[in-house]
Order: sequence, then structure tokens, then C-alpha cells
Amino acid sequence: MEHILSRKQFEVLTFLEKTEAKVNQRDIANATGMSLGSVSRAMAFLTESGFVKGHKVTESGFAVLEPYRVKRAIFIAAGFGSRLVPITFNTPKPLVRVHGQRIIDSLLDACLEAGINEIYIVRGYLSEQFDQLLYKYPMIKFLENPVYNEANNISSALVARYLLSNAYVFEADLLISNPKIIKKYHYTSDFLAIKKDRTDDWCFEVKNGIIVEQKVGGLDCWQMVGISYWNEEDGHKLSQDIAEVYTTPGGKERYWEQVPLNYRKQNYAVEVQECFDEDIVEIDTFRELKAIDKTYDV
Repeated sequence: MEHILSRKQFEVLTFLEKTEAKVNQRDIANATGMSLGSVSRAMAFLTESGFVKGHKVTESGFAVLEPYRVKRAIFIAAGFGSRLVPITFNTPKPLVRVHGQRIIDSLLDACLEAGINEIYIVRGYLSEQFDQLLYKYPMIKFLENPVYNEANNISSALVARYLLSNAYVFEADLLISNPKIIKKYHYTSDFLAIKKDRTDDWCFEVKNGIIVEQKVGGLDCWQMVGISYWNEEDGHKLSQDIAEVYTTPGGKERYWEQVPLNYRKQNYAVEVQECFDEDIVEIDTFRELKAIDKTYDV
């Protein structure tokens, strides 16, 4: 996509779009981490272009943001959740309740808060149980993954591959405590990640803000969070690349995100979007679930 806005102009415009309070340029600089000079230049451009009037986004400002808007959300929710046994014998992991609320609800609520109403859930294991979500979230559409028990999550991405443009892709078992990490606008494709001195988890090597390698475990790296956004162009490429990698030898055993980050990484420049430990919890094991919610500790 041809960028009409520079990154800094985009940052200032999206900040103003979501801020109802009266702000000055110093407030914008503090909130965005930009210098006062950068804010001043961005504001001059946005005002002259008619995108902003008196620190309020105009109709043409919203129009120029439209190509950056998230259009839909895809939830990968077909798996068994074996590490959460015994609770997942009867309940798919995203529907497990923590403090009375289903894990997936925190993500769904954050999407709706960000104005993302086109929501797809790729389901497989105990698929009919996901129907319960329709009472609270009638806008959800379901996609069926018939091979979830014989292939990795690339099979779920394959089912949703034509929907990946301008889309968030979520692992459906993340519990988020800060809904603001789900944003209405994105400048380009990115993956949420947490800066770590050391991790044994999936992580990224990053150069100049771009992911250059995905691996398990590392020092001074970015720990991967299972939330990513794909712009229009990358979404189209993914629809083809996921299908191609899936049909290669061993392709069914891949994780879907290995397609843009490893097997076809020459086709993408995926950025890191920073978040923090307190924003999100990934409940991987039954022990972790018991530590968070004592009602399971019986």
C-alpha cells in the first residue's frame, strides 16, 4: 500500500482519534514518545492537509486513516489444549473459565471495543460448544477445521486464508487484562511481543523494528505473543504462501506463523508491536490455571 501518511503523522493522527480530552503538543509528545519537534511537524502537515482541525480529526482525516483500519479478527481455536488436561477433556481451552469468565471473552470484548465487529472463529475440537458464544456475541461466524486432530494450527490458517487481509489473527487462549493492546488502526503488519532479557519460549530476533528470525528460547529478544495483524498486501500473500507451505513435505506439522516468519520470510517485513507482561497472560498448563484461579485448586 502507498502510504499517504508518514509513520509519525500516522502516530499523531491515531492518538488524536482516540483521545477525547483536550491535549496540546507536549501531551502528544509524552503519549507517543516522539520529540516535540516531530509532533510539531506532523501537526503542521495534518492541519495543512485538512486531516486535523484544532486537535480534532476531521472527516477527511478519518478517510485517510481508513486503509489502516482493522477490518476483521480471526481466532485460531481448533486445538485440543492437551497441556490443560484434565479441564480440556470436556471444554475447549478458549471456553475455560477464569474467575467466572471464558478466556476468549477478554479478546472478543477488546475487539468490539476497538470497533472490530467482523469476527471469525476457526473451530475443531468439541466445536459445537462454541455455539454458546452466540448468546453474547451474535456477530461471530464459525469456520470448521476438519483436520485439526491430524495437522498443526497451519490447518486452521488454511481454512481462514482468504480472510487475512487487514485482519488480526489471535490464538484464542490468551487472557488479556489490557484491552488497549488491540488497536483500531495499524501502520503495517506486526506481531505483539514482550521485550525479554531471557526466555525459553517462542521469541523473535528483531533488527530496526523488523522481525528477522523466529526461534524457541533466546537472550535479549522479544517473546512472542499470539496476536498479529496483517495488512491488505501481506494478507493476500499469506493466502497463497500458507497453502503452498501446507502442501510441502511436513507442511501439516508447521505452525501457521512460521510461514511469514520462516519459510516465506523473504516476502514479508513484519514489525514488532510492544506489549508488557501485565497486559496479557498465556495459560499453558493446568498448574498455571490453578495459580491464577484458586477454584481449580481442589
